[in-house]
Amino acid sequence: MTELELKEILKQHADWLENNAEGCRADLRDTNLRYADLRDADLRSADLQKADLRFVDLQNANLRYADLRNADLQNADLQDADLRSADLQNADLREADLRSANLRSANLRDANLRDADLQNADLRHANFQDANLQGVVK
Repeated sequence: MTELELKEILKQHADWLENNAEGCRADLRDTNLRYADLRDADLRSADLQKADLRFVDLQNANLRYADLRNADLQNADLQDADLRSADLQNADLREADLRSANLRSANLRDANLRDADLQNADLRHANFQDANLQGVVK
């Protein structure tokens, strides 16, 4: 996916979030976004199932209610990201930087958080059932 195509999808998603008839929900399922710069992106309720988000910069991104099931977020920078009520079931978050991220009520069931950094993250009501928390920094 080109940077221009991604910008257009984000623009249409912003329109959708504002109930603009010209907008549509971001569908980034199975998309390779490796190394993308998505700092401060508004991806609320976006579909990112099985997306390749390795090494993506998502600092301060709004991923509230986003569908990130089975997404690959290895080494992603999610500092200060809003992941409230996001679905991260089976997501690969190995070595992800989640410092000060808001994971309140997020679904992390079966997620791989090995060696992830969760310092100062809001983990209240998050579901970590069967998640791999080996080496997590808190």
